Amino acid sequence: MAYQVLLPSKVFLLGIVLWLLASAYISSCHNNQVQKHFSLSSPEKSNIQEEKKEAVSEEELDSEDLNVFYPTNQWQTLQPGQAVPAGSHVRLNLQTGEREVKLPDGEKYQNNLKEQKKGQRLDLNTHGFTTQELKIALEKFKEGAGGAKEDKARQEEVRRRFRPIEDLKKDFEALNVVIESDLQIMVRLISQFNSSSTTLEEKIMALYDLEYYVHQMDNAQDLLSFGGLQVVISGLNSTENLVKEYSAFVLGAAFSSNPKVQVEAVEGGALQKLLVILATDHPVTVKKKVLFALSSLLRHFPYAQQQFLKLGGLQVLRSLVHEKGMEMLAVRVVTLLYDLVTEKMLVETAERGQDPPEEKVQQYRQVELMPGLQEQGWCGIVSGLLGLPEHDMREKVLRTLSALLTPCRDRYRQDILLSSTLQGLRDEYQELAALEQQDGEENGYFQEMLGTINGFIQELR
Repeated sequence: MAYQVLLPSKVFLLGIVLWLLASAYISSCHNNQVQKHFSLSSPEKSNIQEEKKEAVSEEELDSEDLNVFYPTNQWQTLQPGQAVPAGSHVRLNLQTGEREVKLPDGEKYQNNLKEQKKGQRLDLNTHGFTTQELKIALEKFKEGAGGAKEDKARQEEVRRRFRPIEDLKKDFEALNVVIESDLQIMVRLISQFNSSSTTLEEKIMALYDLEYYVHQMDNAQDLLSFGGLQVVISGLNSTENLVKEYSAFVLGAAFSSNPKVQVEAVEGGALQKLLVILATDHPVTVKKKVLFALSSLLRHFPYAQQQFLKLGGLQVLRSLVHEKGMEMLAVRVVTLLYDLVTEKMLVETAERGQDPPEEKVQQYRQVELMPGLQEQGWCGIVSGLLGLPEHDMREKVLRTLSALLTPCRDRYRQDILLSSTLQGLRDEYQELAALEQQDGEENGYFQEMLGTINGFIQELR
């Protein structure tokens, strides 16, 4: 640090010199007295006292904060124990006897600041740092210095434990591992299913694995290329219920949103076979999978819907709903009808020039679904299902009631049982919705159900 001396007048300076000489003489005499006094005490006691003083000073240094003084462009008094940044100007004021400090000139200070930035980051935290904090920071810095060595050791450990990918590729080539394509796998599974020497368990496993592949649209279309779809359709004629069930399972996956496969299925007689199983005595597990396949075949395929109505499909579904033990399938049937009704309405009400094309609109207009539902008594069948105990079932029935409101409005208004059921459901869901609000749910499930019921009642009026 650069020190400067403020020079007063000559007379005043001479007085200061004389005062300093007198002070030196008095101090010398005082030191002689002090030495005589301490010469009377033992050297050991003196050493002990000096060690205690050093220990106390070290403890005080550890407990004190390093107070950093930040100068400005003006001279300011520097208090004892304060530290100043490197490059600051410090002077001794002989008039007051105090040290003063200020920032250096701009150009020199900027050069010093650049040198500091090159060396290390200057922390301008106005709060002091204790010695203990500095020790901890130094330990962390040392730990970080060893991080590169640890990373290198870890990399060496990974190389030692795992083999390179090039070596693994060579091993696979040496084993002559043959990877089958999806088409090859499906051909193999169809052959396994269609073989007369295959056991029932092996047939079921082949169908189960095949269902996984035909979920993909391209794979389902590839099933047509080698006659695999017709083999699975023939499985619906099996005398084994498990074969019928899993054949329908595969067909439902292959039909889903795949027009090319849907056309081949209808022309291959799949629709008739599915309706026959639903109309005859079969376990509920078989009919569940068959209904799944039927729903996949009818959705978004107006030609199949026309054939379904011609083959008496609505009568088959009505008998299924009234059949004992098939209550769980009744909601699935209602859901299918809801999908068919809303699908037809959306296509027919689409604006001209937008999707779907006019040809598809004409196809849906040829599907006389609404008159068929009204003639087959589905207005009363659906309203009678509103008393089912499950909330999810009620929700689906309510949606179907709203979809059938146009052809069934007069029937609903005259149905006293339906009016009573709706009033009971409204009271029930009002209580459930109130409990939801107490729990902090403003727009809960029961609140939505209550809104659906109130909306349907309002539409009836």
